[in-house]
Amino acid sequence: MSDMQIQENSVVQFHYTLSENGNELESSRQGSPLLYLHGHNQMFAKVEAELTGKSVGDKLSITLAPVDAYGEVKSDAIESVQVKNLSGAKKWKPGMVAWLRTAQGEQQVTIVKVGMFKAEVDTNHPLAGKTVTFDIEVMQIREASADEIAHGHAHGEGGHHH
Repeated sequence: MSDMQIQENSVVQFHYTLSENGNELESSRQGSPLLYLHGHNQMFAKVEAELTGKSVGDKLSITLAPVDAYGEVKSDAIESVQVKNLSGAKKWKPGMVAWLRTAQGEQQVTIVKVGMFKAEVDTNHPLAGKTVTFDIEVMQIREASADEIAHGHAHGEGGHHH
């Protein structure tokens, strides 16, 4: 089992640290490793490509240009939204990052200006325009269940819960 390699429909458990210019932005190391279903577009394509064929214990560092990560900064990304659709804090100030409920699901936005009922938000991802590095350590690999393949995501701790 330990010589299993990451391939299409592998469920991969991994720890990661995300950094920009050597500054750590986020890491899974304080909590549980993440789970994902390989080959189902749940990761940046370049990260998934680098993970293909890797085994448990492998460590890799992948640097992504903005186009391969969170995208370039769009200048027309300021939108006016209802404050009630924002979550993450009780009181909003410019520069804060919020979660915005949209028809496509939740999206991270940055508060530009806030009023009583409406807020102007920048819909660029907070890491848009940045070159980022993922340091990944593969913790576990297993075959996906038929359910996971049908749903297109991994189930269990660090994965998707229904």
